[in-house]
Amino acid sequence: MAKTAEIAYNSPIYLQLREVVRSKIEDGEYAPGTAIPSENVLASTYGINRLTVRSAIDALVNEGLLKRVQGKGVYVVAQIERDLEVLGGFTQTMDEKHVQNKRKILLKGQRKAGEKYAAIFGIDEEDMLYYIKRLDYADEDPIAIQEIYIPYNLAPKMEGIDLSVFSMFEIYKFYGINPVRAWQTLDLVQLTQSDARLININKDQTVFLFSCTTYDEDDRVIEYSKSYTRGDKCNFKVHFHK
Repeated sequence: MAKTAEIAYNSPIYLQLREVVRSKIEDGEYAPGTAIPSENVLASTYGINRLTVRSAIDALVNEGLLKRVQGKGVYVVAQIERDLEVLGGFTQTMDEKHVQNKRKILLKGQRKAGEKYAAIFGIDEEDMLYYIKRLDYADEDPIAIQEIYIPYNLAPKMEGIDLSVFSMFEIYKFYGINPVRAWQTLDLVQLTQSDARLININKDQTVFLFSCTTYDEDDRVIEYSKSYTRGDKCNFKVHFHK
């Protein structure tokens, strides 16, 4: 028989309930995709009022651990974990996690490399790049904005490929390009108001910025990308080796 956690009274009650619910999520008692007990049930279980329960639940909703569904209740949100040591794109990661994914192309086209990207790719400033800006979804939730830069001479005529259907790794195969390693850096940044709106966050919230430089088997830089990812929807793991 499951034990009922007790609420002590040496700190704000809603904070204590928040941590009780968080623990039940982390322990798997409240499983991803399932509804937690109603406010009335939680209030009765712990002998507290509904407003206190609502404050605790609201805090976890704001963290992205819970999601309110109108007319149905409050559900546990499954965060998506990505292994940063494994070279793979968004589509591969979502498929491995059995998460329904889709991509919406916001912008695409050619642009000159300019000083910054010429240095990254080892090309002339006047050389052309193919630029893609897209919105990535997981189970209908927008979770990341991706900006991708590719030397145009590596993948000419990309305009004819449906980028919402094919992943970048699949497109590289079309051109005989073999990504073998990548170098990633992590930062915390804030988005513009328009970009923040695209992934349903407040512009004052910080997001993960992953900048990634990808190399092929000839040690050429074949892609530079920036991924602005919601921290409340994803987590990441890194293995440290001696």
